[in-house]
Amino acid sequence: MTMVLLTPAIWNGFPIIFPDTGGYLTVAITGTPLPGRSALYGLFLRAGIPLAFWPCVILQCALMAWLFTVTMRVNGLGGRPWLTLGIVAGLTVTTSLPWLAGQLMPDILFAASVLALYLLGFAHERLARLERYALAAVIALSIPTHMAAAGLCVALLAALALIAVAARVRPLPWPAPRLSLAAIAVAAGIALCPVSNFAVTGNFAFTPGGHGFLFGRLIEDGIVERYLGENCPDPSIRLCPYLDDMPDQADDWLWGNDSILYKLGGWDAHKAEQERIIRQTILMYPGMHLEAAIVATALQLITFDTEVSLDDNDPTIDAVSQFIPALLPALNAARQNNERLNVVALNYLHRPVGGLAMAALIFALILRRQLKLTPEAAALCVTILLALAANAAICGVFSHPVDRYQSRLVLLAPFAVTIMLAQRARPRLKA
Repeated sequence: MTMVLLTPAIWNGFPIIFPDTGGYLTVAITGTPLPGRSALYGLFLRAGIPLAFWPCVILQCALMAWLFTVTMRVNGLGGRPWLTLGIVAGLTVTTSLPWLAGQLMPDILFAASVLALYLLGFAHERLARLERYALAAVIALSIPTHMAAAGLCVALLAALALIAVAARVRPLPWPAPRLSLAAIAVAAGIALCPVSNFAVTGNFAFTPGGHGFLFGRLIEDGIVERYLGENCPDPSIRLCPYLDDMPDQADDWLWGNDSILYKLGGWDAHKAEQERIIRQTILMYPGMHLEAAIVATALQLITFDTEVSLDDNDPTIDAVSQFIPALLPALNAARQNNERLNVVALNYLHRPVGGLAMAALIFALILRRQLKLTPEAAALCVTILLALAANAAICGVFSHPVDRYQSRLVLLAPFAVTIMLAQRARPRLKA
């Protein structure tokens, strides 16, 4: 399964990179905090440098293979390695799974943490003690790799806690989750965020930059433009002179070479004004904020194309050139950096598979009696749907809708569907 998941990276000739990969490396090598770049994940990448990062993607693929295997086992499909291999091979073709597992980014850890929370919550008694500790470690180590992962795990844990409370009042069609170890793992992961940043950068703080991503979304939604239009000219607002030049897209504000943000000194220099405008607009335009948040969440929920960066990897290439020049020839020779690794056509398959699988999870819960859905499978459907909704709200509201943000979790929906299909086929296979 690990080798199957590595196929795109092997075909690429180098672990798949993203523009952000260079930021993670820079944080770990220089010890300088960067917006949205986890020091812990950067340290993980740095450890893989001697072998051209291959240990990093091998571990990511092996982690997912193990989580799939354990999930199959607790759903009554253990001891059938060829079935598990077949399911993983199918997911490799029909979802973003191998493109994320083979990428030097923490995105695959979102799916890993969701499966780990599911297993700890709903299959606690079916796990060996060592497996429980390993799953807790997966959660605790995934959270500091990305602040959105931290938000996702906290939100999912809270939702599962509500389910546990509801189960005490009224029986549910799935087992009541046991969340003590999961809660400890999430708490440890949250604590590890500032601790890991301090160990690498000397700053005891969470990964910086959250205000900037939210401000970018408010620009995209027109909230900042309305605020400036109603309050400028005002010498206390540094953005006023740029009112007519404000970008329409969050990415142009955050990363554009000629962005107004950098003319104002960058993320830290403009942080105070951004936070002040965010607070004031919430008070001045609560309805506009609420509507924009709902729209962003809904849009993020259905935005999940598989993406591979082809023509904007300069930040990573520059970081490798500066800090690891010995790896630059191999990186430049990769298909990805010669625009021979375009995955656009794959979305003619990935998009409908993901959408239909999400719909299938909902219908499976509605028709659980007719389908004779097992409690464990029902719990898996619920967990994945809650995770998808939480991730859409967190990423859509606090950043802005991006395919990559949701594709890193949508891959779990087809996995759950294949489990349900295998469970229904099991009696016939035994016969």
